[in-house]
Amino acid sequence: MHSKSPPTSEPSVVAIIGGGVSGAGVAYHLARASSSEHPVILVFEPRAELGRGLAYDTSDPAHRINVPAAKMSLQPDELGEFQAWIEARDAVADDPGAKRPDGSLFPRRRLFGDYVASLLKPLLEDGSVRHCRAAVTSVERYAGRWTIRDDKGGVTEADLVAIATSHPPPAAPGRLATRLAAHPRFVADTTRPGALDVVRPHDRVLVIGNGLTAADVIASLAERGHDGPVTSISRRGLRSRGHAPVPQPLFGDFLSDTAPSAMSLLAGIRTAIKAAKAEGISWHGVIDQVRAQGYDLWQALPVAERRRLVRHLRPYWDVHRFRIAPQVEAVLDTAVAAGRLEILAGSVADARIEGERIVCALQPRHHSQPLERSYDAVVVTTGPAHGGILETQPWLAALAASGHLSLDPTGLGLACTERSEAIGPSGKADPSLLISGPLARGTFGELMGLPQVTEHAFFVATEIAGKLQVNDTHTA
Repeated sequence: MHSKSPPTSEPSVVAIIGGGVSGAGVAYHLARASSSEHPVILVFEPRAELGRGLAYDTSDPAHRINVPAAKMSLQPDELGEFQAWIEARDAVADDPGAKRPDGSLFPRRRLFGDYVASLLKPLLEDGSVRHCRAAVTSVERYAGRWTIRDDKGGVTEADLVAIATSHPPPAAPGRLATRLAAHPRFVADTTRPGALDVVRPHDRVLVIGNGLTAADVIASLAERGHDGPVTSISRRGLRSRGHAPVPQPLFGDFLSDTAPSAMSLLAGIRTAIKAAKAEGISWHGVIDQVRAQGYDLWQALPVAERRRLVRHLRPYWDVHRFRIAPQVEAVLDTAVAAGRLEILAGSVADARIEGERIVCALQPRHHSQPLERSYDAVVVTTGPAHGGILETQPWLAALAASGHLSLDPTGLGLACTERSEAIGPSGKADPSLLISGPLARGTFGELMGLPQVTEHAFFVATEIAGKLQVNDTHTA
């Protein structure tokens, strides 16, 4: 006769806040991690599907992934999975513009969201992952656990929490937001569905910012038949670069003698680009190598040098690192050649509404005299305001006020340890609160590109699985 086994304790509950690629990736890898005790994995995400987030929820046909499909995957060790998924389904049959002459694929962004959602689907169906379709309103520590409230009236108790929320929306520079708020064609946040619907076909448009979002906006307007003049202004007037005509090998070694300062790192990159050119390799191979070795390079820099790099060199890094899809590059090149797109280095010193027009004082870089220009529409594309993340959601601000979260000293998001554990204002880490995705950039360096985001999601899932195993051992 067998003796009864002792009653097992309740499974641990892991709450993941945010169901874009960062949050969905953590849930996916955690559900697949081998463990004797499978945790309850809850993902809080108001969208209908997990894995889309802001980036991959777009239905705009002009929005394309800016990395070849062959380099995109939710699996860090199976880079070709997305491309194989596309080919198995003939998923770009209705998108002849996706395939480039060299055979590489740059499909519409929504398709990557379809792929991630398809990977999560069986886990949702068998209950390994649960989707709580609600927005979180408060997160509080109470009696050794986390209490999470949402806007549907739900109250959830969790043992571990992973914060994987979206980028904060862009912030309009200076006084512009208040000066122009009343104008019907002032677009402060392009992530809102239908944000560009207010722009008419012949409008004179000022785009504030000149990175990937600006390129997306200009391509989207062209797709809708907009043919009016566009001015794109950014502090340095740097335009996002395109991909190399053919894939380039990685070039350079930045790890055998890691740079102790931002300037020495820049000098090393410039030297490597010169050496690469002599061997017939473009700068793309050097930047890709810096990205590949980015975590170690970032760790070698003191905080003061990280700040210097963010302040002075980040714009140059961004335009070389985050390349635009060839289809979008072609739209911009055509607009520049036709004289419809003007790219300015400078800033918007002031703006006012005069009837239907928006009159802007533009301050060109290295010029003392401002230019006065009239526009019909102004679109803000300055990129995520990571330094303002705590103000974007009240529950994040409350977690900071209660001593659980603090801003990273580099201004790139939330402070966390090298194990992705959140650091409060006291400098103490909380092992039960983790940061996943771009908000952990200050500690991990490059965390905006998809390969790094998926690698980090896998890393956070592994950390959580390890914590759960320790908990199981303690409670056994």
